[in-house]
Amino acid sequence: MLDLQKVSDFTDFFIICSGSSDRMIRSLVHAVQDEAKTKFGILGKIEGQPSSGWVAIDMNDIIIHLFSQDQRNYYQLEDLWQNGKLVLRVK
Repeated sequence: MLDLQKVSDFTDFFIICSGSSDRMIRSLVHAVQDEAKTKFGILGKIEGQPSSGWVAIDMNDIIIHLFSQDQRNYYQLEDLWQNGKLVLRVK
């Protein structure tokens, strides 16, 4: 999780994670949407397809990026947004 409040004007946080297959990415998308709707009454805007290796869920203040490992290595969002503050890292 990256805190981008001081470096971005379009969102406050990025959550970046990886799935090991299209099926896992699809399941993560559904789990995120279900939890956000149940707990906060919001439904994020989904961009991308699990088969492309990158799905973004835009929830305004938080954008969740779900990558295949290859796409995550290729785009390296953590490096691109390195001026953001690392809030949480889980491996």
